[in-house]
Amino acid sequence: MEKSRISVRPFKLSDAEDFLTWASDDQVTQYLRWNTIYTIEEALKYIQEVAIPHPWRRSICLDDRSIGYISIKPESGSDRHRAHVGYAISSEYWGQGIVTVALKIAISSAFKAFPFLVRLEALVEEENKGSQRVLEKVGFLKEGFLRKYGYNKGKIRDMIIYSFLVTDNIWLPEDSDQDS
Repeated sequence: MEKSRISVRPFKLSDAEDFLTWASDDQVTQYLRWNTIYTIEEALKYIQEVAIPHPWRRSICLDDRSIGYISIKPESGSDRHRAHVGYAISSEYWGQGIVTVALKIAISSAFKAFPFLVRLEALVEEENKGSQRVLEKVGFLKEGFLRKYGYNKGKIRDMIIYSFLVTDNIWLPEDSDQDS
């Protein structure tokens, strides 16, 4: 996958059809806190009421078409040095390194947009191995296993917490082991 084809940009209402393509896939939304979206009206409402007003929620794009999202949400008050990271991508693009590239772009942008940020955190369900690989490739460190920590889709789930600090280096593809 050519990195130049991948971008991260604010959502637009004109993304609704592309958004619906991946947000209507139960495989994509199974680990997300929000439910699968089934209609163009729901897609427009989500983009207008959730994605656009969010402090930092961006569309992951391939050739400027929305194929996923990434969000970074800073805490408030005395915890504003910390932010939560979340993302999802269309299942047809899983395993192609797109989220890894998008997350690197997002990290760089977020630390510039929120100069008070020191720490990014990601909570990942234990069984979501793909997301764990993405975080590790980018340079997030696994900090711990949180038993029965998160509630999602009607179940209390075990979670793994990852972090990335402003002082950490983003791993570039040439830093990774090409044989694995």
